[in-house]
Amino acid sequence: MKSFFVSCIVFLCFQACGQRPKDAAQANIPMKDLPKSEAEWKAKLTPDEYYILRQKGTERPFTGKFVMHSEKGVYTCRGCGAHLFSSNSKFDAHCGWPSFDKEIKAGVIKETVDNSLGMRRVEITCGKCGGHLGHIFDDGPTETGLRYCVNSVSLSFEASK
Repeated sequence: MKSFFVSCIVFLCFQACGQRPKDAAQANIPMKDLPKSEAEWKAKLTPDEYYILRQKGTERPFTGKFVMHSEKGVYTCRGCGAHLFSSNSKFDAHCGWPSFDKEIKAGVIKETVDNSLGMRRVEITCGKCGGHLGHIFDDGPTETGLRYCVNSVSLSFEASK
């Protein structure tokens, strides 16, 4: 019974609102230092990072190091270091993953319709390296109405000085 309950919670966490992606141009960041092949990515990343960033995996809810993180600074892409979210846009959505209500600058995150797992969602990826970050939902509690639901494994953090 407990397994069924956990499965239901995870399913509800993945529920989406059938939203459509916004038109966002990729960030204007040089690509010269990024890995060129999947073999290079595999050598650069840990197995968990590779699974999430390159194979579009998802970490288990409530296990990521940034779920309850509240330090001030900037959240960056684990794959390439691009600045993605300010700590000012982070909030606790009680969904099991770090949540933000806006990207740090327009275009740093790319949105794509994701019809996997029998549901319609909008996937978010890094505009620089294409790494999978998570999904965006239109059920956020702030004035933007958005909830960028992000895997901790796909993020790094730069503390404010």
